[in-house]
Amino acid sequence: MTARVRNITFDCADPYKLVGFWSQVTGLQEDPEDPNLPEDQEAVLLGQDGHPNLLFIRVPEAKTVKNRVHLDLMPTDRTRDEEVAQLLGLGATLVADHRRSDGSGWAVLADPEGNELCVERSAAERAERG
Repeated sequence: MTARVRNITFDCADPYKLVGFWSQVTGLQEDPEDPNLPEDQEAVLLGQDGHPNLLFIRVPEAKTVKNRVHLDLMPTDRTRDEEVAQLLGLGATLVADHRRSDGSGWAVLADPEGNELCVERSAAERAERG
Protein backbone atom coordinates (compact mmCIF):
# COMPACT_ATOMS: atom_id res chain seq x y z
CA MET A 1 0.00 0.00 0.00
CA THR A 2 1.21 3.52 -0.77
CA ALA A 3 0.14 7.03 0.04
CA ARG A 4 0.24 10.18 -2.08
CA VAL A 5 1.48 13.46 -0.62
CA ARG A 6 -1.54 15.77 -0.81
CA ASN A 7 -0.11 18.90 0.86
CA ILE A 8 3.23 20.25 1.96
CA THR A 9 2.24 22.31 4.98
CA PHE A 10 3.91 25.39 6.44
CA ASP A 11 3.03 26.63 9.92
CA CYS A 12 3.19 30.42 9.84
CA ALA A 13 2.02 33.70 11.35
CA ASP A 14 0.60 35.15 8.11
CA PRO A 15 -0.68 32.58 5.58
CA TYR A 16 -1.78 35.26 3.12
CA LYS A 17 1.67 36.88 3.01
CA LEU A 18 3.46 33.56 2.55
CA VAL A 19 1.07 32.30 -0.11
CA GLY A 20 1.89 35.45 -2.10
CA PHE A 21 5.63 34.84 -1.76
CA TRP A 22 5.46 31.14 -2.66
CA SER A 23 3.09 31.77 -5.57
CA GLN A 24 5.74 34.02 -7.12
CA VAL A 25 8.46 31.45 -6.39
CA THR A 26 6.66 28.39 -7.78
CA GLY A 27 4.11 29.80 -10.21
CA LEU A 28 1.40 27.84 -8.36
CA GLN A 29 -2.00 29.51 -8.14
CA GLU A 30 -4.83 29.62 -5.64
CA ASP A 31 -8.18 27.93 -6.24
CA PRO A 32 -10.24 30.42 -8.31
CA GLU A 33 -13.38 28.96 -6.72
CA ASP A 34 -12.02 29.56 -3.20
CA PRO A 35 -9.51 32.45 -3.22
CA ASN A 36 -7.15 33.07 -0.31
CA LEU A 37 -8.09 36.04 1.88
CA PRO A 38 -5.91 37.99 4.36
CA GLU A 39 -8.09 37.02 7.33
CA ASP A 40 -8.16 33.28 6.54
CA GLN A 41 -6.57 30.85 8.98
CA GLU A 42 -5.10 28.92 6.08
CA ALA A 43 -4.17 29.57 2.46
CA VAL A 44 -3.41 27.10 -0.31
CA LEU A 45 -1.63 26.96 -3.65
CA LEU A 46 -2.80 24.15 -5.88
CA GLY A 47 -0.25 21.63 -7.10
CA GLN A 48 -0.30 20.79 -10.79
CA ASP A 49 -0.39 17.43 -12.54
CA GLY A 50 -0.68 15.36 -9.38
CA HIS A 51 1.95 17.31 -7.43
CA PRO A 52 1.15 18.28 -3.83
CA ASN A 53 -0.50 21.53 -2.84
CA LEU A 54 1.36 24.05 -0.68
CA LEU A 55 -0.72 24.72 2.42
CA PHE A 56 -0.03 27.58 4.85
CA ILE A 57 -1.68 27.39 8.29
CA ARG A 58 -1.75 30.20 10.86
CA VAL A 59 -0.25 29.17 14.20
CA PRO A 60 0.33 31.32 17.31
CA GLU A 61 3.92 30.28 18.00
CA ALA A 62 6.90 31.70 16.13
CA LYS A 63 9.51 29.60 14.34
CA THR A 64 12.36 28.94 16.76
CA VAL A 65 14.73 26.35 15.25
CA LYS A 66 15.99 25.08 11.91
CA ASN A 67 13.38 23.31 9.79
CA ARG A 68 13.68 19.53 9.78
CA VAL A 69 12.08 19.46 6.30
CA HIS A 70 12.60 22.02 3.54
CA LEU A 71 12.08 22.43 -0.19
CA ASP A 72 14.95 22.15 -2.67
CA LEU A 73 14.22 24.33 -5.68
CA MET A 74 15.65 23.80 -9.16
CA PRO A 75 15.03 26.76 -11.49
CA THR A 76 13.34 25.93 -14.78
CA ASP A 77 13.85 29.15 -16.73
CA ARG A 78 16.97 30.77 -15.25
CA THR A 79 20.24 29.89 -13.57
CA ARG A 80 20.66 29.08 -9.91
CA ASP A 81 22.27 32.46 -9.25
CA GLU A 82 19.52 34.32 -11.12
CA GLU A 83 16.95 32.41 -9.05
CA VAL A 84 18.73 33.34 -5.82
CA ALA A 85 18.69 37.01 -6.86
CA GLN A 86 14.99 36.76 -7.76
CA LEU A 87 14.10 35.23 -4.39
CA LEU A 88 16.12 37.83 -2.49
CA GLY A 89 14.17 40.50 -4.40
CA LEU A 90 10.90 38.86 -3.31
CA GLY A 91 11.85 39.07 0.37
CA ALA A 92 13.90 35.93 1.04
CA THR A 93 17.14 36.14 3.01
CA LEU A 94 20.42 34.33 2.41
CA VAL A 95 21.13 31.90 5.26
CA ALA A 96 24.18 30.02 3.94
CA ASP A 97 26.03 30.10 0.64
CA HIS A 98 27.41 26.73 -0.50
CA ARG A 99 28.03 27.80 -4.11
CA ARG A 100 31.51 26.91 -5.33
CA SER A 101 33.76 28.61 -7.86
CA ASP A 102 33.37 25.67 -10.29
CA GLY A 103 29.60 26.41 -10.51
CA SER A 104 28.49 23.52 -8.31
CA GLY A 105 26.82 23.83 -4.92
CA TRP A 106 23.65 25.47 -3.65
CA ALA A 107 22.36 28.40 -1.62
CA VAL A 108 20.25 28.17 1.52
CA LEU A 109 17.65 30.91 1.82
CA ALA A 110 14.75 31.62 4.15
CA ASP A 111 11.28 32.80 3.14
CA PRO A 112 9.83 35.95 4.80
CA GLU A 113 8.93 33.92 7.93
CA GLY A 114 12.25 32.12 8.19
CA ASN A 115 11.38 28.78 6.57
CA GLU A 116 14.52 27.42 4.92
CA LEU A 117 14.74 26.46 1.25
CA CYS A 118 17.66 25.51 -0.97
CA VAL A 119 18.29 26.67 -4.52
CA GLU A 120 20.19 24.19 -6.67
CA ARG A 121 21.55 24.45 -10.20
CA SER A 122 19.08 24.29 -13.08
CA ALA A 123 18.90 21.21 -15.30
CA ALA A 124 20.68 23.17 -18.05
CA GLU A 125 23.53 24.08 -15.67
CA ARG A 126 23.83 20.46 -14.55
CA ALA A 127 23.99 19.23 -18.14
CA GLU A 128 26.53 21.89 -19.09
CA ARG A 129 28.90 21.20 -16.20
CA GLY A 130 28.26 17.50 -15.67
